Amino acid sequence: MKGKYITDITRVPFFQTLKKKDQELIQQVTSLYPFRASEHYLSMIDWNNPNDPLKRIIFPHPEELDMTGSHDPSHEKQYTVQQGLQHKYPQTALLLLSDECGGICRFCFRKRLFMDCPRQTIRDYVPALGYIRDHPELTDVLLTGGDPLILSTTRLKNVIQEVREIDHVSIIRIGTKMLAYNPYRITEDRELVSLIQSESTPGKKIYFMAHFNHPSEISPQSIEAIRLLQQAGAVVVNQTPVIEGVNTDPAVMADLFKKLSFIGVSPYYVYQCRPTIGNRVFTVPVERSYQVMQSAFQRCSGLAKRARFIMSHCTGKIEVVGQNSTNIFMRYHQAANPDDYNTFMITQSNPQARWFDDYVPLAPSKDPTYEWSFESDLDTHRGTITF
Repeated sequence: MKGKYITDITRVPFFQTLKKKDQELIQQVTSLYPFRASEHYLSMIDWNNPNDPLKRIIFPHPEELDMTGSHDPSHEKQYTVQQGLQHKYPQTALLLLSDECGGICRFCFRKRLFMDCPRQTIRDYVPALGYIRDHPELTDVLLTGGDPLILSTTRLKNVIQEVREIDHVSIIRIGTKMLAYNPYRITEDRELVSLIQSESTPGKKIYFMAHFNHPSEISPQSIEAIRLLQQAGAVVVNQTPVIEGVNTDPAVMADLFKKLSFIGVSPYYVYQCRPTIGNRVFTVPVERSYQVMQSAFQRCSGLAKRARFIMSHCTGKIEVVGQNSTNIFMRYHQAANPDDYNTFMITQSNPQARWFDDYVPLAPSKDPTYEWSFESDLDTHRGTITF
């Protein structure tokens, strides 16, 4: 059970209880967007509860057949400098090491990696390491995918040690949901823990970017895996999108923040669910997402409310920083164009908006940037944009 994965939806006992027409509909979904889950994760689902949040995270939903959305909503292709290597922000490079995960989230923003398309993950990381060496502004390297922990520890060791030898790279991040999907990957592999212990040094840390979406995902096995990583010298933080039917109740989001803070995991980002193809059933309007987060914060101590609410847009990480009865306020937390860092954006409230593009019209250009009315008033806000 501990290390097994299921990719055939018909093997899930719950699927076998469905009516034939419902089975056929679910199989239509999996023919587009594959199914994958660990037996550990499936064992935590209350299959008698039609609204079980973990079931919603992993089990196919018929409304995924709504083809609204994009295969690449954040335009990652634009920032891909080599196969499997992205460089969008000056300090950070992304290495896509794998096109597999311990489970496939139904709301995945990179589901194109699991679909029938040319491979986009890295085959030979040597050229990518050369690129990183040639760019001294890069201080952070994010190992992602897919899930890097699906790889063997031997291969991970090769990549991590070679990245660690690059002097100007001080932070290695590992983006993973394995702490929820299959924590045994950590608890039963002492070689992996030893690798982290040797490579996460006092001056150059390894960060694990965990992906807990609901407090019920934080199992005793997850807590033990986190403890081992922390003892090995790693820093564990968490990020989650706001997902309809999973964490849109402020009490649930608050419980997630609190449980994470109790075990020493800092809430890092709360994302607006990206408008990826098939994802509309999981998204909620931007302003509702912001309100969920703010209401959750009211229930938490300071250590549990360190997350920022972010839209990971093609132009950068856009943070929603405030709202009143008529307006919503945003700023660039990260920007692909460094000139955007000082921009502060004010727009009319739009309770139906599910993405930044619903507030700002796309410019008629091949370049995915936006034509804004820009006014600079150094006595008030530096770089204020009103649109």
